[in-house]
Amino acid sequence: MYSRIAGTGSYLPKKILTNHDLEKLVDTSDEWIRTRTGISQRHVAAEGETTTDLAEHAARRAMDAAGVLPSDIDLICVGTTTPDLVFPNVGTLLQDRLGIHGCPAFSMEAACTGFVYALSVADKFVRLGEAKCALVVGAETLTRIIDWNDRGTCVLFADGAGAVVLQPSSEPGILSTRLHSDGKYKDLLAYPDGVSKGFKLVREGKASVQMKGNEVYKVAVNTLGALVTETLSANNISKTQLDWLIPHQANIRIIEAIAKRLDLPMERVIVTIDTQGNTSAASVPLALDTGIRDGRVQRGQLLLLEAFGGGFTWGSALIRY
Repeated sequence: MYSRIAGTGSYLPKKILTNHDLEKLVDTSDEWIRTRTGISQRHVAAEGETTTDLAEHAARRAMDAAGVLPSDIDLICVGTTTPDLVFPNVGTLLQDRLGIHGCPAFSMEAACTGFVYALSVADKFVRLGEAKCALVVGAETLTRIIDWNDRGTCVLFADGAGAVVLQPSSEPGILSTRLHSDGKYKDLLAYPDGVSKGFKLVREGKASVQMKGNEVYKVAVNTLGALVTETLSANNISKTQLDWLIPHQANIRIIEAIAKRLDLPMERVIVTIDTQGNTSAASVPLALDTGIRDGRVQRGQLLLLEAFGGGFTWGSALIRY
């Protein structure tokens, strides 16, 4: 038994923030941002628009694409770093929005790798026969936790959501997932406050995403490079057999480095960072849905999804779409 992707969906908030808009907020420029990150614009959630709001839009579009009803869904797994509430979790909130009752619904926090982690868990449920129609979502409102005076981070992050519906199949769909983490890198990319710390920094207005950009870049390139080699080797697949690389949209230079490692021309890489920025756990399903809906990604093609996030966490999914 395998799980296969039956449908995909995505959603981006209506508000667009361009590099020229950011020039008015911090000491930066359109050229500086584009040459270092590949980003020209990003989407920002409206006031009062939550992660669950974004997730609901993406989920409904994925369900429509798969031709399934809320009553068909028997598992909901959400990857997010920016939940609406401490609890209930976003998976449960989304379950209520969709009118689904009784099935397992939960969220996973693995930073930018959250969707790949959630996909891996849902895949196991389907393979074991414990779920017949799983909804997997990556959704974020990262702009709520960044410092708009920090030009090193405010130019990067954005909001959005992407979703897939998984169903059982006798033919290979998700061939494998590979997940990793190493807490020794915890201080290179982090949000320094939380529940058991008493939200002290939040109350003082001093809590925001903290990132050591150069160090993150070096570890990401080396780690993801080893990950793609590991993924292909574990499945006895050569680089030439890949049709598409669908990477986490963190930085265009990281994406280009991984494509080079795979000997893939950029024409065979789904890139959305230029118009969407880094949407964390939402970026991989957003890119996947973009490639499917614009006709580039076709049924039967071999896809490599990969992501890297704070923790550090990293992971991949090799998929026969």
